[in-house]
Amino acid sequence: MSTHSTRRRFLVAAGVAGTTLLAGCTGTTGGDGDSMDDETTTEPTTKTTAGMGPDAMATDPASAPRATIDRFSEAAGTLMVRTDENGLPGPDEAVDFDQVPFITQGLGPDGSVVRYYNFDVQSTTPAPIYVLFREGEDTPVSGQLNVIDAIPGDEGYNDFWQVHKVTVPEDYVANSVTSLADIGDAGYEMEATDMLVNCPVVPDGSTASMRYGDGDAGLVEGWYKDKVVSYFQFTEAPLTVRGDSVPLSPIYVAFNVNPGEDGGGPPSGFMTEEGSDQTHNVVATVPGDDGYSPLWLVNIYDNADFDGVSDLDSATDAEQLASGAAMVNCPLVFAE
Repeated sequence: MSTHSTRRRFLVAAGVAGTTLLAGCTGTTGGDGDSMDDETTTEPTTKTTAGMGPDAMATDPASAPRATIDRFSEAAGTLMVRTDENGLPGPDEAVDFDQVPFITQGLGPDGSVVRYYNFDVQSTTPAPIYVLFREGEDTPVSGQLNVIDAIPGDEGYNDFWQVHKVTVPEDYVANSVTSLADIGDAGYEMEATDMLVNCPVVPDGSTASMRYGDGDAGLVEGWYKDKVVSYFQFTEAPLTVRGDSVPLSPIYVAFNVNPGEDGGGPPSGFMTEEGSDQTHNVVATVPGDDGYSPLWLVNIYDNADFDGVSDLDSATDAEQLASGAAMVNCPLVFAE
């Protein structure tokens, strides 16, 4: 299902009722400019033999152009689309995801407090991310940024990436490949794995300081069509494709105004306890549970039942106004 068809589905529902591949997203941490090693040149160059042996031209990520990222355009956003009224950050403006509406406090299946980020609607069809390995090696090429071919707003973009292993020659020079086109031109072998990684692409300088466990909260850099991009990585639980899809886990939510009423659904905001940010949004799984996934399948219950919802059993017992209303990327970053 495409992001745009998912968006239409949500708006209708809301209105009516392996190895160290596993670098997955991991590449170079952004922000310090010290991304090069002794295999790369110190100045950006024009590639003439992309990735082909020791004479290949490498590109220094610290000096390369950077892609403009906008998660809140009409093309990229669904629930979070920038308007004059909501003041969401503009194109390439750093985003502080540690503030509302990007962080939510809810309840776990047993009623304990949880917190999760809100990265908007995503498809169950993952996008590919390309991780380069030299022949005979089982760790990614040191210093090489991973390669993607879509950013927010592009057709086929997804925060969830299926890892593709790319095999390069033993004498491959790091960062002589900076695009999917380079991989194709060089004729490198590509192999799709079943590993998924949750790596939202964000503007440079964005922050999301919370992680479940000891996950790294820093930005990671990658290549997109010869430009550098930054992204977060969330590693609270291993993810694998099911069939060709990102797995789903349910969440039950209540809004200040029920869907179907004037101003109801997402525009009204989540219902919270009086004088508190505590919602009674209930997630069905947490990291470590079988079936955990940060891609939540949203079910909306009647806000008249809000006070009676305190855990998963009571959430499922509440009157359901909409089931499967949307699929949203909400990595869980705290659980009591």
